[in-house]
Amino acid sequence: MMGGKKKYVTIFSGGAGTRMGSKLPKQFLLLRGKPVLWHTVSAFLEAYEDLVVILVLPSAYMETGRELGEGLGASSRIRLVEGGATRWHSVQNGLRLAEEDAVIAVHDGVRCLVTSELIRRCFEQASRLGSAVPVTGCADSVRLVEEEGSKPIDRSRIKLVQTPQTFEGSILFRAYQAAKDVNYTDDATVVEASRVGVHLIDGEPFNIKITTPFDLEVAEQVLEYRSGGRANGGDG
Repeated sequence: MMGGKKKYVTIFSGGAGTRMGSKLPKQFLLLRGKPVLWHTVSAFLEAYEDLVVILVLPSAYMETGRELGEGLGASSRIRLVEGGATRWHSVQNGLRLAEEDAVIAVHDGVRCLVTSELIRRCFEQASRLGSAVPVTGCADSVRLVEEEGSKPIDRSRIKLVQTPQTFEGSILFRAYQAAKDVNYTDDATVVEASRVGVHLIDGEPFNIKITTPFDLEVAEQVLEYRSGGRANGGDG
């Protein structure tokens, strides 16, 4: 159990959304009338009443972040900080607003379909084991491309990594302080580089990263289903 440990999530949202073909960053595109980021933050606010959300945003969108917090009625639980040159820098900026003696999650702002259930499972496991990295299996056949061609890989040994990647704060702080490469693509890799192993946990199939217009359409359909739209006469 979590006990009285403090809880933080650093939600990084620095992407420009070029693959969306939109001038507006993808985290601010509307999804069922609300910004993508609104849905992401809501899931964390609902997971725990005492969880603090640290929003890492592009400098030009700090006011938008403040308005989002006000719209959720949760300004007191949301802290804002500017992003950095890379994902690594952005997360590091967010960690400056957290405390080492806590459980800390790091989440991609455009994984807006994450559920409060997964969030709670990640925090509970990280509190017990030190880390929780959500993953899903791979349904497709997989091949490794090499200079001389390609070869099949046993897909049962492949895991697709998601967020929120969640850790005991002391583990995450030490890993980021020791990191020598700013091009890491996820926090599990940063932690492993500090010679600390990570523990996997079952993720969720619909915890997708919104990257393309197709992803946005999928998210619309998933949220429609969750809201009971199909049960109330929506198209099946």
